[in-house]
Amino acid sequence: MGVFLIRNNVNDKVFLGTSLNLDGIINRHKFSLKSGGHPNKTLQADWDEFGSNSFAFEIVDELTPSQNPDRDYRHELQLLEKLWLEKLAPFGERGYNERKKTREELLRTIAARRNV
Repeated sequence: MGVFLIRNNVNDKVFLGTSLNLDGIINRHKFSLKSGGHPNKTLQADWDEFGSNSFAFEIVDELTPSQNPDRDYRHELQLLEKLWLEKLAPFGERGYNERKKTREELLRTIAARRNV
């Protein structure tokens, strides 16, 4: 479990993600990209344009499992993701991620939907 990147070696743009199962999520992304159905349309378009050999899949941070089998690592993964997003800023010209809405933005969106 940890943080991974999909790196475009042509333009150095990256997609950053986290998972409790790094091997599984990387395989899932590879399959989606190879089949042309990745949910990130910009990443898919670059994959189609540059080809699979232009991309690298990297694990950049891992969590070590504790002795407690009931431990929930999701909060720790969220914190790691936030740190890596701040460090790499993989948005716009630098990457394929979309900025996450702040709490205030989410609340405004919810309020606007209720007023419709």
